[in-house]
Amino acid sequence: MSPTAVTAPMRKYRGRFAPSPSGPLHFGSLVAAVGSYLDAKANQGKWLVRIEDIDTTRVVKNADSDILNTLQAYALYWDEPVVYQTQRLSLYQDITHSLLKQNLVYGCTCTRKQIKAIGGIYQGHCKALNHHTQSGALRLVQQHPTTQFSDLIQGDISVNSALSHEDYLIKRSDGLFAYQLVVVVDDIDQRINRIVRGADLIEPTARQISLFKQLDSPVPEFAHLPLAVAKPGFKLSKQNYAPAICKQNPKPALLSAFEFLGLPVIADLSDLNIEQLIDWGIKNFSLKQVPQVSEIQISQHPHSQKVQFTHLSK
Repeated sequence: MSPTAVTAPMRKYRGRFAPSPSGPLHFGSLVAAVGSYLDAKANQGKWLVRIEDIDTTRVVKNADSDILNTLQAYALYWDEPVVYQTQRLSLYQDITHSLLKQNLVYGCTCTRKQIKAIGGIYQGHCKALNHHTQSGALRLVQQHPTTQFSDLIQGDISVNSALSHEDYLIKRSDGLFAYQLVVVVDDIDQRINRIVRGADLIEPTARQISLFKQLDSPVPEFAHLPLAVAKPGFKLSKQNYAPAICKQNPKPALLSAFEFLGLPVIADLSDLNIEQLIDWGIKNFSLKQVPQVSEIQISQHPHSQKVQFTHLSK
């Protein structure tokens, strides 16, 4: 299979960590932050932080500052000013307006319930109905369906063809811009050329690759880290109340994240401070060492930041 996730030679590395401010960082989000940071720094690159607060219905007050304070407690320092999606609405509107002018966007009145009733894949019902586009949901005409791509960790990925060909939402019926639009627009605007993140986003990657092509932009490299799961298929998340990682004593959780990512953790590391640990991680990190699985089952004592790994899942 020819790699479709890489369409241009690697430029100077620009990576990012993009948490949503819906709660504090947990061990799963720490893995994503550490993995993306170490890969950027191991490649002498820039590491940016973007607060993905576009879905204002999920934003928790002060979660953004808590996330940033936690990253600093773990010596994960960003190289450029933090970007907030809610401060970039005019950029998303400009892109949407451009797509509208090209007749690549149309209004849609189909509900999630209706789409679920026909199998979960939108079938183009509203495409020729000429619904108003000044309000309500907007769908993008899919012109670059991506059914396969190459991932730097997970290898060759195949995606459901019907999903790849679907005209998907770029603006929701409540007026909020959809994640699938803004994440690509942000990555283009910030010149991100390698995206290291959790394996729960493998499937949406196909749509995002399509949109990079639609917007005539180079497609970044993608590397999807294994998800930390409490049990198979049940990822750690803020929504299921995964415990927050500790800011006061970050070493145990950081060492567990290193081990999760395949780093050769040794006893001598316990003598290092947090900055020295990060420096050691940069020197020893490689994507080739990351387990090539989509999930790693973990167990975590509620009063301890030490994490044990009990199962690997393909």
